[in-house]
Amino acid sequence: MNCRIRECYVPWLSTEVRAFVGSGCAWPTAGQSSKVCNETAVRASCIVIDFRPFRRERKTVKMALPLHNDMLLYTTQHSFLIEPRGMKEHLIIDRITGNVTLNASEGVSHLPIVGSETRPICGIIGLITCVGGPYLVAVKHRVPIGWLENQEIYRLAGVYVIPLREPSFQQEVDDRLCTKAVENVLGTPFFYFSYSYDLTQSMQRCRELRGSTSMYERADTRFVWNHALLEEWYRPEFQRYCLPLMHGFMCINGATINGHNIGWALISRRSRERAGTRLFTRGINSSGQVANYVETEQIIACGSDRVSFVQTRGSIPLYWQQTPNLAYKPAPQILPEGDHLIACSKHFYDQCNRYGRQVLINLVDQRGAEGALAKAYEDTITALANPALRYEAFDFHRECRKLRYDRVSLLMDRIAAAQDEFGVYHCSVYEAGRPAMVHSLQRGVFRTNCIDCLDRTNVVQSELAKRSLEQTLIKLHVLDRGTKHIEPKSSFDTVFKAVWADNADLISLQYSGTRALKTDFTRIGKRTVQGMLRDGRSSLIRYCYNNFADGVRQDEIDFFLGTFREPGGRPIFPIVPRQRSRAMTILICLTLPIAVGVMLIIFSKEYTSDVVIFFLCCMALAVFILFYIRNNPLEFVDWPQLDRLKQL
Repeated sequence: MNCRIRECYVPWLSTEVRAFVGSGCAWPTAGQSSKVCNETAVRASCIVIDFRPFRRERKTVKMALPLHNDMLLYTTQHSFLIEPRGMKEHLIIDRITGNVTLNASEGVSHLPIVGSETRPICGIIGLITCVGGPYLVAVKHRVPIGWLENQEIYRLAGVYVIPLREPSFQQEVDDRLCTKAVENVLGTPFFYFSYSYDLTQSMQRCRELRGSTSMYERADTRFVWNHALLEEWYRPEFQRYCLPLMHGFMCINGATINGHNIGWALISRRSRERAGTRLFTRGINSSGQVANYVETEQIIACGSDRVSFVQTRGSIPLYWQQTPNLAYKPAPQILPEGDHLIACSKHFYDQCNRYGRQVLINLVDQRGAEGALAKAYEDTITALANPALRYEAFDFHRECRKLRYDRVSLLMDRIAAAQDEFGVYHCSVYEAGRPAMVHSLQRGVFRTNCIDCLDRTNVVQSELAKRSLEQTLIKLHVLDRGTKHIEPKSSFDTVFKAVWADNADLISLQYSGTRALKTDFTRIGKRTVQGMLRDGRSSLIRYCYNNFADGVRQDEIDFFLGTFREPGGRPIFPIVPRQRSRAMTILICLTLPIAVGVMLIIFSKEYTSDVVIFFLCCMALAVFILFYIRNNPLEFVDWPQLDRLKQL
């Protein structure tokens, strides 16, 4: 295959992907290597592939003006001056007032900037207000991960968070929590951006946006995670400085199948609307926005053909919660407050307007606590009586019990006709600026959910994507008409499964704090003992995060996204450190008697009556403390401090 590849190691990236892309392709020469701002940064999160099918054609639609991608930030006493390299213009941010202006006629060489601090930056993420005033957030490091339609795609690898005004000592102490929150959110794997390709729009939507010339204005704001940092000061003349960030997963690969060079990309876009952590953000709000909403797009390029297949996931669109209470699996509870029907109708009105018809695949248990939620969901869809919605229940745990994950095929058989009706977006692009010829549009999507919209959802979405891919390859004459499937255990089949498993891991990491479960089935097509042991470890870590750490993370996400604001527009952030001394004291008191009892057993030379009595006292104290924790579990959960402000 005619391609250039640069492979960089990261721990979470599957060995199957690294092994595949590293075979049969030439390494880039020094002159071919992509420029990285501050090259000393970090290793890549994905394989960097420049495959010819994605790069040859010219633009066929009117694209937004490319953003400035290499700039210098000068820090003077009164202002920040941001100058794109090689351009006779600069952006001015007043450090006193926070006003932003553009000098479009000259650079900064004529200004008295001698002795000012200078930093190279790769983009402006925006301005965020902390206790001491506004802070500038800029891209410090970036890593190229590949090309789409002749445009390079990057992963965010480091940021600057710089105060406009020098804070006082107390403000600096308070602001340290705010800036740490920004760094933690932007350090969550991974954020992606491009200076000339709109990552927030699917290929079908992107072809329909022909008029806008601003990358920020044309972006789908659902997936612009720094929207709150840009919207306050954005003006059309600043359009080349405003860099939209997409959160989720992205991987670009090239392959040769039956002598055909194809490009294959997978993009998952996480919504910023009702974003948060696993147990603190569930269900729907009054605006019809749901938790853990992700749009996933699969793109195939073969010659001049481009094919896109989109599917979505999102929490069950009802008012419900799953309050952490130290139980391994808290029971989901339907909330009596709020009108479920109105909120659900808002959600699907928006979804049908965007995507067309919907098949709602519900994978939760049909019995027990999950069963009550499933029944309420089905009843709500029935009450909506919307002909564009089709409800499809599949009790994943019951149907696939005893590790029979191959029984997912039962669901696939039931929805195959709908997938054929929905189709895919298919167009052809040509040379010499001729417009793209659209062969078909995708007229509906599959919306899949389980309780978390993670593990079970990942398995089903990967099967839908594989079926769409195989049908597309047959349509493009890459696979013979008599061949219905990609050859099992072929190099491309291995990469397909590995990338989908990596997608599952990353989406899960962003929502729950751990990798996804059940990915061994996605990777190799069956459940394994090793996979179950790995799932057990991930479940334990997920339990600890969700009960003892996610409150802080939820507050950080809400602060970064500007979920809660004061009347003047300032984002709210709990600047008082969490007071958990009582809970910590009780946990220490639990640990001490257990530790003393163990030491008595190990180091006592003989078990006298005094030793036995002392051991029994230690165990009695431990049991008493455990009884107290069991009866007061909510005291030990890390709660979001902004949670009291949430509105349904």
